[in-house]
Amino acid sequence: MKIPYILVLYDTNQDATKNLAYLIAQGVHDAGLRAMIRRVPKVSAVSEQSHPAIPDEGDLYCTADDLRACSGLAMGSPTHFGNMSASLKYFWDNTVSIWLAGDLQGKPACVFTTSGSMHGGQESTLLTMMMPLLHHGMLLMGLPYAHPELSVTVRGGTPYGASHVSGVKHQHVMTVDEQALAIAQGVRLATLVKQLQADSL
Repeated sequence: MKIPYILVLYDTNQDATKNLAYLIAQGVHDAGLRAMIRRVPKVSAVSEQSHPAIPDEGDLYCTADDLRACSGLAMGSPTHFGNMSASLKYFWDNTVSIWLAGDLQGKPACVFTTSGSMHGGQESTLLTMMMPLLHHGMLLMGLPYAHPELSVTVRGGTPYGASHVSGVKHQHVMTVDEQALAIAQGVRLATLVKQLQADSL
């Protein structure tokens, strides 16, 4: 029997989104589930160029099987003009076979993002990231105001998902509130996965 896992999938430019992904994975672990951390390869500006199947360093690239077999998904992207990155969008544009098979239907999911500026489009990015997940039939969850950090944060953190404002020169370290909300999102996602698995027994 395969051990269930939550896929923490991300794209990153300056490691801010990667750092958020690892905090969400920590929350998943804290709730008693395994987190599989994966990233997407960068889309090349040269159409003939291709990346090796295994990166030289860092987290492994996500495969279709990694996505297909997950019990839940946390997906993160830097904010690019109020939208997800081209690399993450390209990854989802190539999941048609998974969509046709209904492999993700009924599985919980959440989203997270980072941006350089305070009003750089975090919330619109989180909302647009939800679109492919809805088309796949996933169960979307956010962060409720039961988490007090959501009401007092002065930078990142939204009811749509965890976030971090890194500064235009990436000079801001993550605040305590941003960290707490990211961990809480991982706990919340893992708890929902466990509840759904218990109900299916």
